[in-house]
Amino acid sequence: MTINEIQDELIEDFSFYQDWMEKYEYIIQLGKELPLIKEEYKQDQFIIKGCQSKVWLYPELKDGKLYFTADSDAVITKGLVSLMVKVLSGHTPKEIVDTELYFIDNIGLKEHLSPTRANGLLSMVKQMKLYAIALHAKHN
Repeated sequence: MTINEIQDELIEDFSFYQDWMEKYEYIIQLGKELPLIKEEYKQDQFIIKGCQSKVWLYPELKDGKLYFTADSDAVITKGLVSLMVKVLSGHTPKEIVDTELYFIDNIGLKEHLSPTRANGLLSMVKQMKLYAIALHAKHN
């Protein structure tokens, strides 16, 4: 699936939920399904700066595609990073750099997050794109 197809699928998934309590439960559930990051990657160098909670994000380039594993010490934040991993992982660095992440606004995520969580989400996006830029530059 393309990044946009995954975003469209998420928008559709979120449309099934009537209120934000149900949407938060769905986000928490996504966090529980997030493949665990290896303990060896839970180091300061993989912590996303700008998140109130601790969020570890590890990038790995395999066969020209960038794969992310992540974890957080907060359930909502873990759900948010799992959303980002779901959308961006498994694509080329160029696709990740070039993509517009419209699903965040489309599902109303920004308006329903506290300012600190919204900043953390933007930090996740920024860090994932920075990894993609660095790995794209390194391998081209």
